[in-house]
Amino acid sequence: MTTLFIRYPAKASVDSGAAQTCPFALVGDGGNLLQQGSAPLGNLADLVASSRRVVLLLAAPDTTLLRVKAPPLSAAKLKAALPALVEEQVLGDPADCVLAATAEDSEGLRTVAVVQRAWLEVLVKALLAQGAHSVSVVPSQLCLPFQPGAVSATLLQGDAGFDLILRQSQFEGLGLTLPAQPQAALQTLRALAGDQPVTLYLNQAQKAHFESLAAEIPHLTLEEDQWQHWVAAARSAGLDLAPALGASGSSARAWQRWRWPLRIAVAALLVNVVGLNIEWMRLKNEAKAVDQAMKQTFKSVYPKEPLIAAPLDQMNRNIRLAKANSGEVGADEFVNLSAGFGEALSVLPRRDIIATLEYKDHALVVKVKPNTVDAAAVAQLRSALTGRKLDLQEPTPGSWKIVPAAGGKS
Repeated sequence: MTTLFIRYPAKASVDSGAAQTCPFALVGDGGNLLQQGSAPLGNLADLVASSRRVVLLLAAPDTTLLRVKAPPLSAAKLKAALPALVEEQVLGDPADCVLAATAEDSEGLRTVAVVQRAWLEVLVKALLAQGAHSVSVVPSQLCLPFQPGAVSATLLQGDAGFDLILRQSQFEGLGLTLPAQPQAALQTLRALAGDQPVTLYLNQAQKAHFESLAAEIPHLTLEEDQWQHWVAAARSAGLDLAPALGASGSSARAWQRWRWPLRIAVAALLVNVVGLNIEWMRLKNEAKAVDQAMKQTFKSVYPKEPLIAAPLDQMNRNIRLAKANSGEVGADEFVNLSAGFGEALSVLPRRDIIATLEYKDHALVVKVKPNTVDAAAVAQLRSALTGRKLDLQEPTPGSWKIVPAAGGKS
């Protein structure tokens, strides 16, 4: 699974009409860099769609980080209270902004990120339209390496100048869009950093160009900018603006991706339900027709006898009674079972083994006296019963059930 990191240029640069290119990096779950480059956002559709997650590093000039003190509140109540907490520090209506807060620090303060809602929605929807599965939005100033007691900074070369980004503490940072004038940019950086030492991250070409200029700026160190710095810092930034968009955020795409599968599933369910109901009605009609035919057959054979049970059961009972009246004994009748059992019992050396004998449910139930028969005797008796088309079952020790053998019942 992969994560795509995209650094989008500042809105001021976009509004200037210059052609926009976005540095990007494709990173594996282990943090290994798989691919990097720079391209217009519209050309990244394949990478966006194939990545498990897209992290948009929002330009620092477009994100304001405010430090506010908030009372202990639940997440829902804090979200509702944020507009009032930042109202005095925001130009315009807080309702037109996306607000996201970090956890409370040791001083009881929170950092609140403020972004123009209309602008952020444009960027997130553009990623979702390209097939992004999940989108996170992190302010770029919190994606620079954090160095306690020092300032981290970078100058990103855009199509319309420099984006100057500073990170002053774990949750403090700012950004400015500046003209493409290296000396002026370094002086602005020094002024914003105050007396703190500054580490300026530049790409390889910029670093060679800025080295002579940086020598004139006190407490300024140049380091080579690498995507590993941005990835590691972004994962620990502790701030994501995408969920604050609500229905316009990354969750909207999830429902769109499941729209057609859900429709197909509902259609398949309807087809199966309709099919099952049609089959049930067909079987019900068949059962009704069979039952009616059996009743008609019974009435044709016994026209004067009322039908008081299931036709098949009542007819079987009548057949057994007819056989008994004609002198024919059924295989499961008491006379036949007891006679066969008595004949088979003669093969045993002892015949005084019966404690009780009962005829129940068309079977002969025999209780045997304790310690009167062994396994060999039972086997011998079972063999003798088999010759008489009877079967010996032993549901519990010492209890025999004599029934007609399979195929011997009439």
